[in-house]
Parts: sequence; structure tokens; C-alpha cells
Amino acid sequence: MADSVVPHFHNDPGVPKIEIGAHEFKCTGALPPNDHPHVYLDMGDANEIVCPYCSTLYSYNPALAPNQARPAECAYTGKAA
Repeated sequence: MADSVVPHFHNDPGVPKIEIGAHEFKCTGALPPNDHPHVYLDMGDANEIVCPYCSTLYSYNPALAPNQARPAECAYTGKAA
């Protein structure tokens, strides 16, 4: 059983870079129904990763909680924005 839920992030606003508080996460691209396949990304020891589907640059920010993003609206909650 998993100890935590993998945070999800999206780039509906179309920003070039999203800061997040997690090294492991899922990118949904845009909000449903315009999302791409939800891809699990793991930065490993790095602090940045590019989504292979939507080309969003995700950058780790240790000041953010694992489910937080900057811009804040890019944290996917499963609810319509």
C-alpha cells in the first residue's frame, strides 16, 4: 500500500516553467478534457525535468509542499478550475 498520493500538475495556463515541491509526480498537460496521457515523471537527483508530451519544464522548489506549485493554479486537484 502506498504511503502517499503522487501529486499531479497541469499546465493549462501555458507557462514555460512550473515550480513544484516534489521530485516524483504526474503531469496531465492541460485540464481534462484537453489533457494528455497522465505521465509519471521522476527527477531522480536532478532538480528539473521536461514533460515528454507537453514540453513543460518542471523545476523542484524545496520551499513548496509536495502538492504545491508556482503558479499555484498548476497544482491539479481533480476539480474544475
